[in-house]
Amino acid sequence: MLKKYEIFILPVLAVCASLIVGAVLILAVGENPLDAYVSFLKNSVFSINGLGFTLFYATPLIFTGLAVAFGFHCGLFNIGGEGQLAVGAMAVTLTAIYLDGLSAWLMIPICFISAFLFGGIWGGIPGFLKAKFGGHEVINTIMMNYIALGIVNYFVVGPFHRQGTSILETEFIPEEARIPRLHDFFPSIPESLPLNMGFIVALLTCVFVYLLLWKTKWGYEIRAVGISNTVAEYAGIQVKKNMILAMFLSGGFAGLVGIHEVMGYRFTYHDSFSGGAGFIGIAVALLGRNHPFGIVLAAILFGALNRGALFLDLQFDNLSRDFVMALQGVIILFVATDQLFKRLLRQS
Repeated sequence: MLKKYEIFILPVLAVCASLIVGAVLILAVGENPLDAYVSFLKNSVFSINGLGFTLFYATPLIFTGLAVAFGFHCGLFNIGGEGQLAVGAMAVTLTAIYLDGLSAWLMIPICFISAFLFGGIWGGIPGFLKAKFGGHEVINTIMMNYIALGIVNYFVVGPFHRQGTSILETEFIPEEARIPRLHDFFPSIPESLPLNMGFIVALLTCVFVYLLLWKTKWGYEIRAVGISNTVAEYAGIQVKKNMILAMFLSGGFAGLVGIHEVMGYRFTYHDSFSGGAGFIGIAVALLGRNHPFGIVLAAILFGALNRGALFLDLQFDNLSRDFVMALQGVIILFVATDQLFKRLLRQS
């Protein structure tokens, strides 16, 4: 019975154990854990503003979590999300600028495709090197991060830098390339909240990934390759082809962060905008057990941590946002050592 439900039970146990450790740390610095957690929940979940910002922070983590998880299912470790999301966001920006004057009905879909395509290409290159030459995808995706960030930095400080400002960002994209905020559809949501249609796109992407991996023949092949290359090859599955395509899609999902950031929030490419979302996506995928719906919940948790961290500095003398970073690390540690919880559950 445990095996059937452990995909849900183990992450919950990891989070609960992390909160206990967090309470000990809070006591150690002379603060009340109950007060800290109540303040945290009040400002990140139990208010419209708090929940809105939590979902806003969670949106890019859903995309990058999906990127990591999709690679995992094919036996590949994609840690190039930072580069892939940067390339995707820059592709959206340049596409929108060059197609200025085009109807929104054409502009928005083209920008979506651009984000996915260029992010996918950036992820597909390490996939090709892995399939054809045996190059390790971990090393290659790390190196591709540096290349991507160098290229987009050139565009930001060079030919596409917004004139008249010292801020490292590009020209603004035209109105036709901008997606609405959720306030436009639900007036009860405060207009000041930056939560936009990128969140809906992220949820739809989760549904797409679930259907692709568990309801299609190609998804079965992807997962078979992830379990065993040798067995998959004996079964007639084209291992190398699936590796390349899996890394392409993985990079494409990370590239979709550009929709949320450029088309729905800043309306420009802002240098270093990601806040490490490409790397945090690894933790999100681990906590979500590499399942699309688990990734949504894990991303919301990390989004809530980011939101709640803003108020620790304001409301407590001995706590800061650094505590949340430590708590994130503890969560990852417990997720990585889930064998401990498995043994405890099976003995009970």
